[in-house]
Amino acid sequence: MVVLHPLSDFIDSNFAVSDSSVRYWYEGRCPQSGELLRLPRTPLAEAIACGLMRYLAENDCYSREGKMYGVLLVELPAGEQRVIKAFSGLMNGYSVVEGWIPPIPGRDEVALEEARTLTELDAIKQELITLKQLAERQEYETLSREFEQQLQAMSDRHRNCKQQRQEKRRLLCETLKDEALTIALEHLDAESRQHGIERRQLKRRRDEVLQPLKESIAAVDARMRELKQRRKELSRQLQAQMHAVYSLTNFFGQSRSLQQLMPKGSMPTGTGDCCAPKLLHYAATHNLKPLAMAEFWWGPSSVNQDKVQGEFYEACVERCQPLMGFLLSGLKPNPPTPFPAREGRVRMSLSRGEVLPIVYEDEWLIAVDKPAGLLSVPGRYYETQDSVLSRLRHLLPDGTGLATVHRLDLETSGILLLARDRFTHRQLSGLFQERQVHKIYEAVLAGDVTSDQGVIELPLWGDPQNRPYQKVDWQRGKPSLTRFRVIGREGDYTRVEFMPLTGRTHQLRVHAADLQGLGVNILGDRLYGCSAVGDQLHLHAREIRFQHPQLGETIHLYVKTPF
Repeated sequence: MVVLHPLSDFIDSNFAVSDSSVRYWYEGRCPQSGELLRLPRTPLAEAIACGLMRYLAENDCYSREGKMYGVLLVELPAGEQRVIKAFSGLMNGYSVVEGWIPPIPGRDEVALEEARTLTELDAIKQELITLKQLAERQEYETLSREFEQQLQAMSDRHRNCKQQRQEKRRLLCETLKDEALTIALEHLDAESRQHGIERRQLKRRRDEVLQPLKESIAAVDARMRELKQRRKELSRQLQAQMHAVYSLTNFFGQSRSLQQLMPKGSMPTGTGDCCAPKLLHYAATHNLKPLAMAEFWWGPSSVNQDKVQGEFYEACVERCQPLMGFLLSGLKPNPPTPFPAREGRVRMSLSRGEVLPIVYEDEWLIAVDKPAGLLSVPGRYYETQDSVLSRLRHLLPDGTGLATVHRLDLETSGILLLARDRFTHRQLSGLFQERQVHKIYEAVLAGDVTSDQGVIELPLWGDPQNRPYQKVDWQRGKPSLTRFRVIGREGDYTRVEFMPLTGRTHQLRVHAADLQGLGVNILGDRLYGCSAVGDQLHLHAREIRFQHPQLGETIHLYVKTPF
């Protein structure tokens, strides 16, 4: 089985890398020496991975299930460079697939137990699907809704009758006395009691109809809980067996089982089946020297929507990161050599600490040309502290007083405006709120836009359970307004100018992608479903115009679009 692939299987022979930066380090400390060991993800590795994405996009079988894929650029003993590729877990039920590296040794030892367990797990899955589709559930929901509507209608009618009785009581008290008044009021009280009886009868009838259905559903839910518990137990048993026999080898030639390598009781399901351990183990056992590695997601989004097709991801914290130190042990540092060629381009990214291009600067404010891939402001975690704001605060003498007036998405490039003092920040923020700041974005859309210009007005709402994804929601969404103009057509792509009049999160990306907007994704926008392979999000904040809060003159800034 051929698993060593030439680079030409993934990138064109005319491809060239002008960017020598490192996008991410796979790293861990050697268990023996404590030395920090590192393997880079480079632009060349990402370009190879993009070539694999193009291959995956040509075959529907790779889109049936979402999973991580990985590529490892290696050097053979003779100095030649080759690529090996891996997938996480199983591919359409198979662990060994032609052209892909095999799984980590050990699975064969539990193959029979695994087959038996997987069969039982599949049976559990099918039963759960059947139980979830129980007809009584829909019947219960329908009848429950109907009874609720009847009760509401009855309540409304009774409320009106009660108001009428109150008015009648007032009139009776003014016109009748003694026994006649008592008799008349008794009639009204009897009507009130009759309404109470009517309501109780409807509730009793509702309970008589719904209770059997409710009991059936409860019994089914109890069975589903049993099945899920059984599924969890089976998965744990199988994983424990696999972890005891799975054996990883590092570049010292040392072999350890997963149970020996992972902290006791902290081994998540799927440990050992991820791409990075598979790739590094294969390299170590076949005398291959790793040069660079890249992992990405392909297929439907993950269950919790935190993985998007075509996006690159770091080593997973729970399964892979604890293994990195051991797997990289014995690997001598050797920066990858760029693939020799004449032309080509890879998405540029500033390395941590590199000076940002300044577009405008005075004593009150500063504007920079933010590159794609750099945050506007620091994130919550250590690995997301690098940003425009943190760099400028570190580099400028008065940087501690800087504050961003607005933000650009991580993968959006272009002009970012910052204030150098609180008063200017408040004034500029007011201009943004009053829509006195005019911005023009340039974008390349992955398809044909039928209208040459127009206005998109759609309410946007961000699901708090699925951040930062935004969607059109006419009930909960906030108003958002964008003007657009087509400025060029390039083959299957359309170049567009966007003029946002509001500043909602991902406004331009949703207005482009949603069918109620332009219905065409921005090239490279994996989050909103762009399937065309692009090396970056093709969205650039090209121009900004506003009245200087201190000088009173109009400031019009422009930066060249990098794509």
